[in-house]
Amino acid sequence: MRIVSAVVAALLLFSGVANATPSRGVTGKILAQWTAGDRDYVLREITIDAGGSTGWHHHDGTLYAVVKQGVLTRTESDCTTNFVNRRGDTLIEQPHQVHIGRNLGTEPMVLDVLYVNPVGAPLSRDEANPGCSFE
Repeated sequence: MRIVSAVVAALLLFSGVANATPSRGVTGKILAQWTAGDRDYVLREITIDAGGSTGWHHHDGTLYAVVKQGVLTRTESDCTTNFVNRRGDTLIEQPHQVHIGRNLGTEPMVLDVLYVNPVGAPLSRDEANPGCSFE
């Protein structure tokens, strides 16, 4: 019984979930999905409300996107590398690149995204704030 209690306590103490930064004001709708070979392809429309954020995260595969509306500000884990993407801009996010997407504008930001992931991988994985002064 002591061992079980110790394992449960350790899991609670060292769980990465407590350190993850949750998204705020984000909704997503899957438009299409399919699997070919060893890759899952998911086409999704993501909306981030004004002032919203994806939370810190990374993807196991490559992400291709186009901004349909608004402005998306992406910051990488070094806290200084910022990308500002406006309507019509395209972007690519490489696998395992920790980042956050924020809508610092006053209107919703809409993004069409194609995820190209290893079969069975989640669309994204939460990460802790890498030490930036926001989120």
